[in-house]
Amino acid sequence: MQYRKMPKSEDKLSVLGYGCMRLPTKGSSIDAEEAKRQVLHAIEGGVNYLDTAWPYHRGASESFLGEHILNDKAVREKVYVATKLPCFTISKSEKFDEIFNKQLSKLNIDYVDYYLLHSLSGSTWQKMVDLGIKEWMDKIKKEGKVRHMGFSFHGKQEDFFKIVDGYDFDFCQVQFNILDENYQAGIKGIEYAADKGLGIIVMEPLRGGSLTDKIPEEIQKIYDTAEIKRKPADWALRWIYNHPQVTLLLSGMNKMEHIDENIKVASESMPGAMNEKENKIIADVRNKYLELLTIGCTGCGYCMPCPVGIDIPGVLKELNNYHMFSKAGAKLKYIAYNGIMTADGNAHYASSCIECGKCEKKCPQNLEIRNAMKQIGKEMESPLLKLMGAAARPIINRGRKK
Repeated sequence: MQYRKMPKSEDKLSVLGYGCMRLPTKGSSIDAEEAKRQVLHAIEGGVNYLDTAWPYHRGASESFLGEHILNDKAVREKVYVATKLPCFTISKSEKFDEIFNKQLSKLNIDYVDYYLLHSLSGSTWQKMVDLGIKEWMDKIKKEGKVRHMGFSFHGKQEDFFKIVDGYDFDFCQVQFNILDENYQAGIKGIEYAADKGLGIIVMEPLRGGSLTDKIPEEIQKIYDTAEIKRKPADWALRWIYNHPQVTLLLSGMNKMEHIDENIKVASESMPGAMNEKENKIIADVRNKYLELLTIGCTGCGYCMPCPVGIDIPGVLKELNNYHMFSKAGAKLKYIAYNGIMTADGNAHYASSCIECGKCEKKCPQNLEIRNAMKQIGKEMESPLLKLMGAAARPIINRGRKK
């Protein structure tokens, strides 16, 4: 495993961090046994940074770590734990201590190594400042309950600069991948924060898996021009590690083979190692993806739950599949998972959207989800397929009751 030093600290962090937002599940709950096996396997492979947050897995991610990973003192001594204050839910300063103390209890720890203000934008940061967040951050650091203070960011680049300058943060967490070089904080924000002495943690390195799950033929042809053949995930991760400003990246690993592959890439990918031709390949891939993508959803799930039961990340994924891969295949999958095999046995098509806008307010990508729902309804909900779904749904529901 490769390790990089966190600025303003002597901590040597594994360049691959374990993101606990997409742990393996059984139904709607974390598969604790399998998740424990995978996380411990990653730690044995050299991963020493575990990232979670208050809302991950609907509040269960922190508890899972506390009950199954951090309860072992030997493991706790090997790892750095990161979690986040859900600023988007807070309207009173009294909530700072209330939530933080609950997090310590859920995680089964006395202090947090890396604590973040979660999902800041310009307006959220200003709200937190007005509530006294700077004084509170000073307090918990002085008390030894937090070793390093940082923030994660989803907003405009100019606001990112203001937040970096607004407090003596130790690190920041930003979205950065081969598509999002200039999105949100972007490379300019990363360079600015690094020059200020902040550690840089990268999230969404694979855009929720969309850069690896299915590769359009046009993209694969570009990768195939390389002298050394690599998997798309390998390319995407190596490109991030190539940036010397990056301290580590977070991967939401939930398959054992992905953990092993990512550890291997993390061990081999040194800053500045990619040559001119390889960087040109990534630039060509980026340009082609930007031509093909319909909507930039990363599948984070912050938009959920939907008041009318629409699986928002799922239907947005099929919208991209519709335009990048097979139209017929995307339609069939869309009808199957949203009109037949739904959790409650009812259809939840995109056309059911009531345009309440709650999803857009919570979306860290600032996507125009309501417009996308209209587009999906128009392009993917053919009367014949919906009729087929209506016919198949009672059969599936009867099978559930047996």
